[in-house]
Amino acid sequence: MNRLVECVPNFSEGRKAETVDALVEAIHSVPGAVVLDRQSDADHNRSVLTFIGPPEAVAEAAVRAAGEALHRIDLTTHHGEHPRVGATDVIPFVPIRGVTMEDCVHLARTVGRRLAEELHIPVFLYEHAAKSPFRTRIEDIRRGGVEELGERMRTSPEWAPDFGDAKLHRTAGATIVGARRFLIAYNVNLATTDLDLAKAIALKVRASNGGLPSVKAVGIDLKTRGCVQVSMNLTNYEETPVHAAFEAVKAEAARHGVAVCSSEVIGLIPEAAVAQVAAHYLMLESFSMSQVLEARMAQALTQDVSAMVGPFLEAVSASNAAPAGGSVAAMTGAAAMSLGVMVSGRLLEKETRPDKMAALRAKRDLLIQLRGRLQAAIREDAEAYNAVIESFKRPMIDPGRGAALQDALSIAIAVPLAITELAVEGMAVLGALLPLATPPMAADLKAGIFAARAAGEGALACIKANLDSLKDDPRVPALLKQLAPFEDRLRERP
Repeated sequence: MNRLVECVPNFSEGRKAETVDALVEAIHSVPGAVVLDRQSDADHNRSVLTFIGPPEAVAEAAVRAAGEALHRIDLTTHHGEHPRVGATDVIPFVPIRGVTMEDCVHLARTVGRRLAEELHIPVFLYEHAAKSPFRTRIEDIRRGGVEELGERMRTSPEWAPDFGDAKLHRTAGATIVGARRFLIAYNVNLATTDLDLAKAIALKVRASNGGLPSVKAVGIDLKTRGCVQVSMNLTNYEETPVHAAFEAVKAEAARHGVAVCSSEVIGLIPEAAVAQVAAHYLMLESFSMSQVLEARMAQALTQDVSAMVGPFLEAVSASNAAPAGGSVAAMTGAAAMSLGVMVSGRLLEKETRPDKMAALRAKRDLLIQLRGRLQAAIREDAEAYNAVIESFKRPMIDPGRGAALQDALSIAIAVPLAITELAVEGMAVLGALLPLATPPMAADLKAGIFAARAAGEGALACIKANLDSLKDDPRVPALLKQLAPFEDRLRERP
């Protein structure tokens, strides 16, 4: 993935695992969206999911997850310590690689508009995506919770949402969508039940009150744990590292005779931030990230593309029956689509005409979908053929052997047939991009077309081999007839 966006949606549910599972599955349903982390807290009654992917995939996954939350979370019966205004409370987009903050602003506004139009949820934009200066800070939008926001929307024209009607959704409230830099959600738990003390310390350390730079903080009662918490967002860990926030809270608590009992990171934290903490407490001299094993490995593997496909090639090289021809065909087809995604992305960067941009985005989105389906087919083909092998292993006297074998072979034919269809469809999209491409881009597209053709022909070879095993099956002539149009398309030259 050359272009990566991080999305960290916060949902107002931290007690029902089945609801959080459904939210994760909604994200997983989008090819290219990869969930990295999920964390739920019963006291907060809140879950934080972290996922990454190309911008288009991340946007679609965010909308699907918000739709799932709409159906499963009812704010009219919701109770929790964390401030919130919506079932899907906040959706931030963070540039990771190959995208700009402006790209994430566009993403936030696109998703915000879709939530309003498709789910009828009012949306407020914040941080870099904000259209109103007084709504830049999320805490200003969230102040007083969903009830006060609803009242402001009803009585003050300046509090009309950026998208949607000026009224809360009956059960889902509102959603805050924005673009921001990476932040660390960091909490310090105090060995006391004195909520006023936690709130006083939060007030002392937060940047808006003259405390630590780039720190937002609130005091929260953790009833199930028998303690209180200073819950912080570190919006720039280079200005205020994690250890600085920890020591500040610890020192303020000590002034009142209270100890720190633990701390926690919610979601993910950069390696560099952890290295800061280690370097500080260990008093390391001249320490750098290049001394972190995982960081050095990641750098080396990123530079060596061959290492990324090494495990797959080793799996194909093994003496097992699968993965084999079908999986290799799917992998080849997915690589072909990736070339098209790359070229269409480069063309988009140069295009300024809205109609042409929309057409390019449609082609790129289709190629991303095709790539995702082909990528899934790598595993599906291996599983299908392994099922065939297991059916062959059943005793000849087993009365169910014949039916099981027929069923397994049918699936083993269906998967490479799907690979062929996807490869042929991808060839057409790649070919449609050729007239728009510069000579170097055209070379990449032609390589993609040749790879897609190879994927289709390889999958066809697998189909025909499996059909030979079904020679007495009355479906064979119809299946062979179904292959003819694909064979004709695969003979076409760019």
